[in-house]
Amino acid sequence: MSSPAQTSAAEPAAESALSHRQILVIMSGLMMGMFLASLDQTIVSTALPTIVGDFHRSDLLSWVITSYLLASTASTPLWGKAGDLYGRKRVFQLAIVVFLVGSALCGAAQNMYELIAFRGLQGIGGGGLISLVFAIIGDVIPPRERGRYQGYFGAVFGVSSVVGPLAGGFAVDSLSWRYIFYINLPLGIAALVVTNRVLKLPVRKREVRIDWWGALLLVAGVSCILLATQSGGTDYPWGSIQIVGLFVAGGLLLVGFVIRERLAPEPILPLELFRIQIFTVANIVSFISGIAMFGALAFLPQYLQLVHGVSATMSGLLLLPLLVGLLAMSITSGRYISRTGRYRWFPLAGTILVTVGLILLTRLGAHTSLVVISFDILIFGAGLGLFMQVLTLVVQNAVPMRQMGVATSSVTFFRSMGGAIGASALGAVLTARIAYEFPRFLPATAISSGKDKVTQLIQSPQALNELKHTNPALHEGIIQAYAHAIDQLFLVAVPISVLSVIASLFIKQVRLRGSNGPATGGATPAGAAEGVPLQPGGVH
Repeated sequence: MSSPAQTSAAEPAAESALSHRQILVIMSGLMMGMFLASLDQTIVSTALPTIVGDFHRSDLLSWVITSYLLASTASTPLWGKAGDLYGRKRVFQLAIVVFLVGSALCGAAQNMYELIAFRGLQGIGGGGLISLVFAIIGDVIPPRERGRYQGYFGAVFGVSSVVGPLAGGFAVDSLSWRYIFYINLPLGIAALVVTNRVLKLPVRKREVRIDWWGALLLVAGVSCILLATQSGGTDYPWGSIQIVGLFVAGGLLLVGFVIRERLAPEPILPLELFRIQIFTVANIVSFISGIAMFGALAFLPQYLQLVHGVSATMSGLLLLPLLVGLLAMSITSGRYISRTGRYRWFPLAGTILVTVGLILLTRLGAHTSLVVISFDILIFGAGLGLFMQVLTLVVQNAVPMRQMGVATSSVTFFRSMGGAIGASALGAVLTARIAYEFPRFLPATAISSGKDKVTQLIQSPQALNELKHTNPALHEGIIQAYAHAIDQLFLVAVPISVLSVIASLFIKQVRLRGSNGPATGGATPAGAAEGVPLQPGGVH
């Protein structure tokens, strides 16, 4: 069995000679895989009202998103560990296959429960795609050079953020919502072919033991917490025994997970990594920003369709400023980091811009100009572009090469965990605020005679748009109530985002490695993994 030191030393030697052109060829396959996973996080949003209309289960709407995020989040550390142990190429290809099987089943779902279950299977594959992409990049590109390529992956995320709602809208308007899942099949097959041809990575051969008990405890703990955030305030009061019990059970299971990780010979998430200050802080920022980021992005298309009455396709196009801001800042920050080696201020500036964007979005009204909305989304996207890829870069630079996969997947895991909690909790906030706002903007007769019917209108843009012509007063009251409710959603997200700004202040500046070799010539000790400060004892 190869020792970790031998493994980490051998891989850079095999891959350090890659030319710029070779790296771009490898990246083409990785970007296709990443595009698949990131596309599916956004393509469903514009189709949700139509899906709910077909299955008549508006009470399960948010679970279509949450089940994907939950499965993706819980499986991410397992994929990262499997890539470290079995070799990232074949594990990456397995993730593509799982994702495609889940996509095909989602397209064939006959009821809401089947769709939620198959979305979970899709999420398992998606968690592997995103985490393994960044781990493979960490294998083939030294940290100092990685910045110049991070713009490409920022572009993939940005394009999927816009193409997702746009493609979903087109499918809903012109074909069927089922095509938002079937479109993954040709893309995934192409990704399999490309990765099989271009990914030339060393195959690891070593004795391995997967920590299945740790995986079970992690999945169970995360599931309990997400179920509590999903059901609290809607199905049960926040102080009810059911919700409190779920939170307690989730906390106990996660404590059990931590204990298990201390004892497991091959832990999914090695706890010694948290002794590295940069690793810990970057994951905290990822988690907190994930709550605000995914929570905000999940509800913008719905706002545009319901309040402004635009089509599903147009709601996707209106997110184009997000792509512009994210792409511009991701490329700019990446090039600057590669040229200077300095990255510390980008997470801080990015989290500040995201917070400003959320503050601007708290002013959304029933008749806010689309130009104003586009500007707000542009600011939000620019903030994301400044720090999302940088967090992965600094974590990869801080840990030993032998733990590259699990460390990279941790950033994705905490961001996805935050996103899943954000989508659930902020969705609960929106639902509760809509119920609160109805009596303020709707006549008592409309509520007493058909509150359930009014609630259904919130889930159906088409029906709500028709109401504009048949009952303008009722239509105006509903969109006013929804606009005020979504303002409160973004208002709740603001202080959460402020916490990410505070956490970003603690990210240290260390020298980016110029090669993929260990910093100390062997297996890098945890205490030394952070790198060499640019100035002795100082932080820039």
